[in-house]
Amino acid sequence: MKQRVISAIVLLLIFIPLLFIGKEPFALFMGIVACLGLYEMMNLKQKEKEIPFLTRVLAYLATLYIVFCNYTSNEIIFSIDYRLLCILIFAFLIPSVVIGDNKRYSFQDGLYLLGASLLIGFSFNLLVLIRNYSRNILIYLFLITIITDTFALVTGKNIGKHKLCPTISPNKTVEGLIGGTIMGTFVATVFYATVINAQIDLVPLLIVTVSLSLVGQLGDLVFSQMKRYYQVKDFSNLIPGHGGVLDRLDSIIFVVLMYTLFITII
Repeated sequence: MKQRVISAIVLLLIFIPLLFIGKEPFALFMGIVACLGLYEMMNLKQKEKEIPFLTRVLAYLATLYIVFCNYTSNEIIFSIDYRLLCILIFAFLIPSVVIGDNKRYSFQDGLYLLGASLLIGFSFNLLVLIRNYSRNILIYLFLITIITDTFALVTGKNIGKHKLCPTISPNKTVEGLIGGTIMGTFVATVFYATVINAQIDLVPLLIVTVSLSLVGQLGDLVFSQMKRYYQVKDFSNLIPGHGGVLDRLDSIIFVVLMYTLFITII
């Protein structure tokens, strides 16, 4: 527990100043964290087989390219470079034919790397763009995930009786989901209505915040399912007491992706 608290304090001391500074320092930090997240995903895959070195390098370069797309923009601009996507499809899938040995590298491996690069790249790019657009919006999104996760844990431990997804995450409960959603929605809604926009209609704000809270918990379960598939407890041990980068950021990844659907509402 002591190690966990110390790690959390160190992370906050690094993240909070960068959150307030924004711009290039924040984007660079997101690029580093994205690479660590991709490393964890590739490391899971390498429990089955070794990924070719050049393919791994390409995955890092592709992810960084996506993360830094429009990184100086103050508007949330959704633009996809289809040339990049074509290059990635070729680069990750053609080697399966060139190598010609499914035990060394198959098209499933290529699809895994393609998906990992896009998932990590797009989500961390959104974190950069949202920070440029509004620091308080990003704080709002982090509040949803942090408060939801905290109270889901507290509620589940104290009154949880009904298992939510026992085959994926045995410790999660329906009561925890409800408690986390209620408190995550309450705190984040109060923050938005008092700090970001006091004139906002509370009905759409509540609907959006509840949806984001639920999606964040769904993201947690998706990443838990990935760990269970590869039979590991944590993605890595990069953060003492917490596991890996993706163990801490699984919820916010899904929240920022979902937020793109609601950006015109709130």
